[in-house]
Amino acid sequence: MSDRRIPEIPFSLRKKIGLAIGRFRMISPNDRILIGLSGGKDSLLLALALAGLRRRSPVPFSLEACCVDITGGETDTAPLEQFCAALDIPFSVRLHPILGIIEVRKERSPCSLCANIRRGILNSEARERGCSVLALGHNLDDAVETALMNLFHAGRFRSFQPKYWQSRTDMTVIRPLIFAEERSIEKAVRHLSLPVLPYTCPFSKETERARAKDLLAGLGANNPRIKYNIVHALQSIDPRDGWTEKERDGTHGDSSCGETHRGEMTWQGSTTIF
Repeated sequence: MSDRRIPEIPFSLRKKIGLAIGRFRMISPNDRILIGLSGGKDSLLLALALAGLRRRSPVPFSLEACCVDITGGETDTAPLEQFCAALDIPFSVRLHPILGIIEVRKERSPCSLCANIRRGILNSEARERGCSVLALGHNLDDAVETALMNLFHAGRFRSFQPKYWQSRTDMTVIRPLIFAEERSIEKAVRHLSLPVLPYTCPFSKETERARAKDLLAGLGANNPRIKYNIVHALQSIDPRDGWTEKERDGTHGDSSCGETHRGEMTWQGSTTIF
């Protein structure tokens, strides 16, 4: 497979990826970017998208890729190596028996532990290679599911950032697929016949993320734009919408009933005044 024989990513996806990169200023001149390449659909499409952007962009940047083998060496990563070679992206593999660690520890939050370990390994690999940017393949669905999990289990409406700087590692993390829906990515990956590795995680079915995904699917049956609405809310949270102990003048109105009130609700210690 040569780089020239790889079909273009659908325009609608390229547009959303370009929008995310531009809006959050994800790439700067001469950035050295390490792609976290798991072998899943998201990271493969991310690598293909960034390789295409590297050819077209007037902003020069370089790409490398690293796969963290969570089986500790049981996964055949040769298809990923061939894929990266066709895109002229240097590729490496780091072996770490994360699945075995989770089983031994009987971890209650396997996804969180796995993500943290993989992130630490990728950060180390990036530093060793002289990269200052780590590109991850989280998509729009991932962001919405994370927001719901935080809302239900932590009491906070928040999700991961499209771009942020890690002070401890001096590494910038970017997520260029943040506006791309999972179903669009799946469709494109099938059409492009990208070498998706067999999924090896035995813990993925009974997790909070899986339950959040099922909940979204049910809500989306009657509200097809629910994921986009949640993402919009993440980008436009109005401080006036939060509860506070201070009295407000109510000039923004009460969105629950369409009326304007002054001092809609005031909290005074344990006493509530209506």
